[in-house]
Amino acid sequence: MKVLFICNQNKHRSKTAEIIFRNRFETKSAGLYNKSSVTNHQIIWADVIFVMEDVQRQELSIRFPELYLQKQILTLNIPDIYQYNQPELVNLLKKKVNALL
Repeated sequence: MKVLFICNQNKHRSKTAEIIFRNRFETKSAGLYNKSSVTNHQIIWADVIFVMEDVQRQELSIRFPELYLQKQILTLNIPDIYQYNQPELVNLLKKKVNALL
């Protein structure tokens, strides 16, 4: 399964998720508000897209309206308060992704 993780900057949450799940899925991560933000190609590539917050889900619907309707996009509800690979973030990601897949 191809899983794309998206957050604001792709520095902490989505980057951590990409690393911790890469042995279980084919993973990529992207940000919405950075120099190399999520692309059409990445959206097409993914079987499942995880966003960290609903605001990111809404932004995807604006940027990629046609693809948005074709994709399974799940919100993890993980606020932007964690650092890259922070143990609490790792535990929260594992708990929430496992509950949804």
